Amino acid sequence: MKKVNFKDIIVFEDKDFMLVNKPPHVSSLDDRNDPVNINKLAKEYNADAQVCHRLDKETSGILAIAKNPEAYRHLNIQFEKREVVKVYHAVSAGVHNFKDDIVDLPILALKNGIVKIDSKEGKDAATIFNTLKAYNKYTLIECRPVTGRMHQIRIHLAMLKAPIICDNKYGGVEIYLSQLKKKYNLKMETEEKPLIQRVALHARSLLFHSLDGQEMIVEAPYPKDFEVLVKQLEKYG
Repeated sequence: MKKVNFKDIIVFEDKDFMLVNKPPHVSSLDDRNDPVNINKLAKEYNADAQVCHRLDKETSGILAIAKNPEAYRHLNIQFEKREVVKVYHAVSAGVHNFKDDIVDLPILALKNGIVKIDSKEGKDAATIFNTLKAYNKYTLIECRPVTGRMHQIRIHLAMLKAPIICDNKYGGVEIYLSQLKKKYNLKMETEEKPLIQRVALHARSLLFHSLDGQEMIVEAPYPKDFEVLVKQLEKYG
C-alpha cells in the first residue's frame, strides 16, 4: 500500500468543504483491515473533518469532506433528499448505446459483501446511463446514480449485460493490451497483466450547494490506471 499524501489529493477546498480525488484501493472510512483511510487522513489535516459519503475501496474519484459540523449536516441533508448529483465513469465490455437509460431495480445487500436484485426485500435503487464513447468491443459509460445503494452502478450495469471491466463479483472480465493491439508481442517468460487491476469505475464529479446556496460542481481527473485504460482504448480500441 503506497503512502497517500492528503494535500496532494485535494482538488477543492474552502472554509466548509474539502473535495479529494480518492485513490483506488484506499478505504473512505475507518477500516480495521486498512490502516490508511481517507477519514483518518482528513482528521490529521483538519481535526473537525468528516467524510460525508463513501466510495468502494477499489473505486477512485471525488469524495466530499466537511470541515465543520454545520457543513456536514448541510451536505448530509442534500444526500438524504437526493439533491446531490453524482457522476461516475465506467468501462464495460461490449458495445452499448445508452441514452438516458434508467435501471430502476431494488437492491438487497447480502452478508457476504455483495448485493443482488430483489423485488421483495430490496431497497429502491435507480441509475441513469449514457454512452460517452463506444469502442470496438468496449464502452465508456457515464453513470448517474439517483440513489446511493451499495454496488448499485456495478449490479445495474450487469443487469444491462454491460458488466464493468475487472468486476469479477458481477460478471466483469479482465482486459489485456493483447486483446486490443493486433501485433502485440509479450516478452519471453513474462506474464501479461490486465490493463487495469481493479473495477474500472471512477467517481468523476459531484454537484451540490454550499451553505450560502451557491451551486458547486467539482470534478476529479482520472487516476493513472483509469487514464491508461482509456488511452489504450482510444489508440487501439
